[in-house]
Amino acid sequence: MAIRTWPDRDALLRDRALILGELVKMYVGPSRLGLTLMWAGVAALGWSLAGAAFLMFEDASDALGTVPGVLCLAVGACVLIPAAGLMAVGVSRDLRVHRLLVEWGRLDRDAGRDLLLRRPGASLAWLLVSFTLCAAGLFGCLVVPATARAGEETYGLVAWLVGLGFIAWLTGLTGLVKAFAHRRWVLRVLVGRPAGEPLVRLDG
Repeated sequence: MAIRTWPDRDALLRDRALILGELVKMYVGPSRLGLTLMWAGVAALGWSLAGAAFLMFEDASDALGTVPGVLCLAVGACVLIPAAGLMAVGVSRDLRVHRLLVEWGRLDRDAGRDLLLRRPGASLAWLLVSFTLCAAGLFGCLVVPATARAGEETYGLVAWLVGLGFIAWLTGLTGLVKAFAHRRWVLRVLVGRPAGEPLVRLDG
C-alpha cells in the first residue's frame, strides 16, 4: 500500500474507518459467506453429476450404455472445474483483503469507530456454519467409506459421498480459518497496540 500524507489525524481516522469498514464487509460480511456457500454448492452439484456418471458406468451392460455416463461426466466437469477455480480465486482474494486489513488497521487507533469493525456476529456465523460443514465433511470422508458394506454400497456411491464430504470439509476449513483470522485481527490490531513502524507521516 502506498504511503500518503493526510492533512491531520481526523482525516486519517475518517479514511481509515471508511476503508476498514469496506474491507471487513469483503472479508466476513454476509454476502461473502453467501457467495462462499453458493460456489461450494455449485461444486457439489458438479461432483454429484460426476457421481451419477460413476453409477451409470457401474450399471452399464455394454459400451452403448456408457454414453449417458460420459455425457453426465462431461457436464459435471464443466460445472465442477470452474466452481473449484472460483473458490481458489476467492481464497487468494481473501488473503489480499486480510493483508490490507492489517496495514490499514495499524495506521492508528480509533476506539469508537473500531467497535463497529469487530463484527462478533459475523465471526460467529462463519464459525458455526464452517464447523457444521467440517463435521458433515469428515463424516462423509471417514465414516461413509469405513462403514460401507460390500454388495450393498457400490464403489461409485461411496466415491460420490466421499467427494461431497471433501467439498464440505474444505469449505468448512476455509471458513474456520477466516473466522479465527478475523478474531485474531481484532485482538492484535484493533485491541492491541499497533506494531512496527508507522505507515504514514502526518504534517501540520
